Amino acid sequence: MKEELIIKTPDEMIDLGEKIGKKLKANMVILLEGDLGAGKTTLTKGIAKGLDIKEIINSPTFTILKIHQGRLTLYHMDVYRLNNDSGDEYLEEYFESGGVTIIEWAHQVDSILPKEYLLITIDYLEDGNRRVTLEGNNEEYNKVIEGALQ
Repeated sequence: MKEELIIKTPDEMIDLGEKIGKKLKANMVILLEGDLGAGKTTLTKGIAKGLDIKEIINSPTFTILKIHQGRLTLYHMDVYRLNNDSGDEYLEEYFESGGVTIIEWAHQVDSILPKEYLLITIDYLEDGNRRVTLEGNNEEYNKVIEGALQ
C-alpha cells in the first residue's frame, strides 16, 4: 500500500506521527527518508507521543541511537553518518527487541534493514508544505497506514 498526504504545519506532522504511533506494535520498523529539515524528527516526536512517551525527542545525529520508554520502547536511530561498511550490524538487534525502531536516513544502512517495514518519505514542496509518502510492505504496516489516514 502506498499513500500520500500533504502536511502544512509542524503540528500536522506531529498529529500524523501520533496517529501512526498509536497503531504500532512490537518489533515494527519505520524507515524515514527526506532532506535535512524535512520533518523526520518532528514526525518522530508525534510517533513518540502516540507511544505514550513523555521524554523530549530530538535527533540522535551524534549518538546514532536514543532509547525512550513508553507503551513500547522506541529505538530512535539517525544513521546519516553511517554506511554499509561502518561495522554497525549490531543495530539489527533492536529490530526484534520488542519495541519500535525508527531509522532516519535508512538508505545509508540498507544492507542491515529487515524485509518488512513502513517507509515514510518526506519531500519539500515549492509552497513550503511537505508531501509525506507512506509505503507499507505487508498487511500489518498497511493497517498502520490506514489508521494514520483516519
